[in-house]
Amino acid sequence: MNNSKEMTSLAIKALEDKKGNDIQVIDIREVSVIADYFIIASGSNQNQVQALADNVEETLGRAGYEPRQTEGYGTATWILMDYNDIIVHIFSEEERLFYDLERIWRDGKTVNIEEFK
Repeated sequence: MNNSKEMTSLAIKALEDKKGNDIQVIDIREVSVIADYFIIASGSNQNQVQALADNVEETLGRAGYEPRQTEGYGTATWILMDYNDIIVHIFSEEERLFYDLERIWRDGKTVNIEEFK
C-alpha cells in the first residue's frame, strides 16, 4: 500500500473512532499536485472538531507520519491538517456547508471510504 493510501486509511479510522460525520475522500491526483487525497469530515461542535483532529494526529503520528502544517485548531471551525500526500479537513457543520469543498473540488474523484478499509 502506498503512503497516501495508508495515511488515508489511518485518517478515516481515526475520524470514525471519534464519530466524525459525513467522512468523504476526494482523489485529486488527476487535478492537482498539492496532494493525492482530500479527506473531509465534520464534527457537531468545537470540542468534537478538536477531538477529531487530535485523534488523526495521534493515529498518524504512531504510524510515523507528522503533519507538515496544521491550521485552525484554536478556533476549531475548520482545521486543516497537511500531511503532504493527504490533506485532512475537519469542519464544524456550518463551515462545511459554507465552504462546500466537495463542490469546489468536483473535478476530483469521490472515492468510497470502504476502499480504504
